[in-house]
Amino acid sequence: MTARILIVTGDAAESLEVLYPYQRLREEGYEVDIAAPARKRLRFVVHDFEPGFDTYTEKPGYTWPADLAFAEVEPGRYAALVIPGGRAPEYLRNDPELRKILKAFFDADKPVAQICHGPLLTAAVDGLRGRRVTAYPALEPDMQSAGAEFQDAEAVVDGTLVSARAWPDHSAWMREFLTVLRAKASVT
Repeated sequence: MTARILIVTGDAAESLEVLYPYQRLREEGYEVDIAAPARKRLRFVVHDFEPGFDTYTEKPGYTWPADLAFAEVEPGRYAALVIPGGRAPEYLRNDPELRKILKAFFDADKPVAQICHGPLLTAAVDGLRGRRVTAYPALEPDMQSAGAEFQDAEAVVDGTLVSARAWPDHSAWMREFLTVLRAKASVT
């Protein structure tokens, strides 16, 4: 049986941070489902860095269907979890169904990949305390408040948790996550 991976996201997620792991994991032979607050066509965004701006800019991105609503997710069916960034984590962390999903993955010590603002979700379920992580650099104080040791690096691995700063770090992030994932849940 092919291992399944769950991506949790919502509107205003960063397009590349959803679609790159989705396609990369499928390329490796994993089955991948995308879950959101409801089954619907999600509207992603594109965050870019432009000269003269103090922070990233945001533009409309791709749309993509959610396969499942959070309430339909059975965490036991999945070998690993991917948490993209963008603005979605800001409001998703308040979703009680999503918090149950996140807690189940951490309680079972399953592989979790998080990027950019995604660690706001793991912080909401106290999944960062005592761990080494990275995130979008502006979140360093949030990570420290959640009890994590922040590291400004392309990818940080702490046990089964793999984190990255933002989409420019995709290659390092997925390389490290696939190493963890293959050890815990190979494709075949």
